[in-house]
Amino acid sequence: MTHTIEGIVAYPVTPFDASGRVDTSALARLLDRMIEAGVDAIAPLGSTGESAYLDEREWQQVAAASVEHAGGRVPTVVGVSDLTTAATARRAQFAERAGAAAAMVLPISYWPLTQAELRAHFTAVAESTALPVMVYNNPATTGIDMTPEFLVELVHEVPNIAMIKESSGDIGRMHRIVELGGGRVPFFNGSNPLALRAFAAGAAGWCTAAPCLVPERVVEFWRLLRAGEDDRAAAIFGKLEPLLTALVSRGLPTTVKSALRSTGLDAGDPRMPLLPLEAERTRELDALVAAVNG
Repeated sequence: MTHTIEGIVAYPVTPFDASGRVDTSALARLLDRMIEAGVDAIAPLGSTGESAYLDEREWQQVAAASVEHAGGRVPTVVGVSDLTTAATARRAQFAERAGAAAAMVLPISYWPLTQAELRAHFTAVAESTALPVMVYNNPATTGIDMTPEFLVELVHEVPNIAMIKESSGDIGRMHRIVELGGGRVPFFNGSNPLALRAFAAGAAGWCTAAPCLVPERVVEFWRLLRAGEDDRAAAIFGKLEPLLTALVSRGLPTTVKSALRSTGLDAGDPRMPLLPLEAERTRELDALVAAVNG
């Protein structure tokens, strides 16, 4: 099944039960919450989904369960990043067999990678699968910063690399991607506070964990924006902004999981070394969620 990926790309956390095991039942409820609210795609196993803290069996469990439960209702963009090129390629192939719509690849490395090494890594992963690849720049979590020039070059030169996720938080880079790609290179904003400005810059979509908590409001924002009702969309975004800022103030698994309980869905605690949010900060987040939904 071929999907166009655009709009709200929702990032679920990976729920754990009281024993610390992956809770696929809670994951299914979370996916239903977001899909039924009208998100345009789901993206399990990104930074929000604690992919870096799962063993391979758990990663496969979450990837397969997410694609199966989505059931084609929306496209599934599976995060396949791993430390080595071979392991990343294996994950991309697993995601393809499971029925994913696309693979998202974030460069992960103990050693700093040269541009030649990054190019070889992304090319090898893209060539290992028929899935379209979203190449993902997030220097805050990886310590690797890829320029718009390099990212657009990858899209132009590697057939399977089809889109960019830009999470540096620099709106100027998004304008540069538009300029370099002639407006034909799809890019997605991964910086929550920039969502309004990113869509104005031409972003194809917004990759965000906020739909875990307030899916209806996030979807409403996008639908108003798409309908040309910019003032109403901006008003919704104004209500969302304090929550978005609070969510990115700590690691997303920590903030989202701590706030989820107040919405009636317990996804457990993040996996160590991440720790749950302090009680006072959790109360603050809960109040922000209630204000958005109120």
